Amino acid sequence: MGNILVINPNSSKAVTRSMETCLGPFADRRHAIRCIELAKSPIGIETDRHVEEVVPHLIEAVRGASADAVVVSCFSDPGIDAVRDAACVPVTGIAEAAYLAALGLGERFGIVSLGPSSIARHRRYLEKLTLQARLVGDRSIDMTIAELVETDVVDRVSATAAQLRDEDGANVIILGCAGLGSYREALQDRLRLPVIDPVQAGVALACTHADLGYLGRGR
Repeated sequence: MGNILVINPNSSKAVTRSMETCLGPFADRRHAIRCIELAKSPIGIETDRHVEEVVPHLIEAVRGASADAVVVSCFSDPGIDAVRDAACVPVTGIAEAAYLAALGLGERFGIVSLGPSSIARHRRYLEKLTLQARLVGDRSIDMTIAELVETDVVDRVSATAAQLRDEDGANVIILGCAGLGSYREALQDRLRLPVIDPVQAGVALACTHADLGYLGRGR
């Protein structure tokens, strides 16, 4: 059995609990999955400044981590290269994992983002990964993390995803926030399209890394 550490880079316990809920399908797998948040971080990661702020906390967390693989559970994949360099085990970013999953499910993907400030950041990262040509749309539900964890947003997310499908031509939907995973199955039923939760995608990839005994770049 391997140990997978899922790090919520913000300090919201509610987001961590929502991640645990969406990872229910992994409960009967051979790996032990533990989710934590970072108390020193802001309650949500919603701006470029927030992304920069949490990187040192992530590096600190992975350096002392007792795990066979680590998942950085923020859709901005904050400081992913530096975090990988600091770790002795494989580190998966959930955005990168979601994009990889989307490539195998359809030609054109759309992203449902939490807030409008995320959209440019997602675009820059896709350009870094040279995947920008597969993105057909990135639409925001215009919410904060605090609002997200206090509200049932399935209708709002569904309406935004439907726009990505009907107006932008997406045939795969990516939920662009770690706090949306509990809605994935309901959204997929409504939209009749594959819907990817990045936390699930990240943990699935991390389990593969643990199964195959891959080494981290820091080792």
